[in-house]
Amino acid sequence: MKFNEIKSFFFVGIAGTGMSAIAQYVRGLGKNVAGSDRLFSPTEKMEIQQQFEKMGIGCFFQDGSGITKETQVVVVSTAIEQSNVEYQKALQLGIPVVKRSEILAMIANQTKTIAVGGTSGKSTTTAMIFHILQECGKSPSLITGAGLATLQRQGLPGNAFNGNGEWLVIEADESDGSIVGYEPEISVLLNMERDHKEFDELIELFSIFKSHTKSAFVVNHDCDKTQALSADVANDFSAEGAEVGFSGSDFVQNGFSISFKVNGKLCKVPLIGRHNMENALAAIAVCVKAGVSVEESIEAMASFEGIYRRTQLVGHNKKRNVFVIDDFAHNPSEVACAIKACQAIAPSVLAYFQPHGFGPLRFMHKELSKEVANVLRKTDTFFVGDVYYAGGTVNKDITADVVSDAIISDGKNAVYAKDKTFAEKTILDAVTDDCVILVMGARDPHLTDFAVNIFNKLN
Repeated sequence: MKFNEIKSFFFVGIAGTGMSAIAQYVRGLGKNVAGSDRLFSPTEKMEIQQQFEKMGIGCFFQDGSGITKETQVVVVSTAIEQSNVEYQKALQLGIPVVKRSEILAMIANQTKTIAVGGTSGKSTTTAMIFHILQECGKSPSLITGAGLATLQRQGLPGNAFNGNGEWLVIEADESDGSIVGYEPEISVLLNMERDHKEFDELIELFSIFKSHTKSAFVVNHDCDKTQALSADVANDFSAEGAEVGFSGSDFVQNGFSISFKVNGKLCKVPLIGRHNMENALAAIAVCVKAGVSVEESIEAMASFEGIYRRTQLVGHNKKRNVFVIDDFAHNPSEVACAIKACQAIAPSVLAYFQPHGFGPLRFMHKELSKEVANVLRKTDTFFVGDVYYAGGTVNKDITADVVSDAIISDGKNAVYAKDKTFAEKTILDAVTDDCVILVMGARDPHLTDFAVNIFNKLN
């Protein structure tokens, strides 16, 4: 099957971030695109459904009605089981069913691609690279996992864009192993944490990712696990000021902005968190390889507005000086980094985390408990909510209080916050003046609403 020969696509679960990005990009190429989602409604249309329809993307409830004999390919994510009614209809009609990652690989491997890999920071770094190239006149295209604020202000979902230039910037996912299917011109490896897969599996995947890179492989020299893959690489970056290709030093966070030096040149980014210095260094290193100077990249970063649910400010209650921040953090290092970033804003952080699945909680609860306990101050409290269940066949033999119990045993403040109604009341009861309320978690489309509700109920 050749991508250019396919004229009609149907995406199952099209409202998901990964699926929606590819659907938008494919539609931007002039192809016929439709899709379904269990969240769609014919009467109360959600925002992304309205945005799709304006683009000419047909939207259907997940009942099989959108798949016809004219449909040439049905695209599914790894979350779609073969028992799904639309999967079954495609099989009955003899329509090929392909994975989201396979379509993305088809797209990426026929153009000049920059692929961003790593277990944390992919969406932010992908957005930074796109922003720099866009600001510097390169007119790149984009397929990523989170909406850019600048694109969302244009009424777009923000996680895809069809530019006129030669570069396509993509987020390369290791969780489903699809990262090995890309053959990028330039690639970047941000970090390697035990997330979704064990270290030996990750090392194998990222090694193949490196071997498939055509031109430049950019690696974070400061990450212990990636150092083995950076030994013969001249494009390493470091946030410790080490003598590598691109180094960062003199980090300072002032309110909702960070500053640091890149190879001795001052760089300011309107984001929070030291981890975003590493993301920015990676983006700058990549863009230099794509033909943009360090100076031009630094200038572009000053206007970067961030992306959806990455330490995103929901609101500031000026009367009590209480900030509410929404974040996608879902693995141990991401959760710890988000908490540390917020600690620089206020003397107290109330951090709420909702595990995004029973499998992930079972896989990472020990590391999560340890990393959170290590960063919490005496004035901070960690609230862990019930596991988010998105449907499907799963083993529900673990509960989230395993995390709060472990943190309490380490002498830090933690609360098992149960369901969202109980969590909201418990968090609001704990609010003091001069604090940050941080809401974290993945997959659940209602987490932002949860954060907004908390902010609206602050006295």
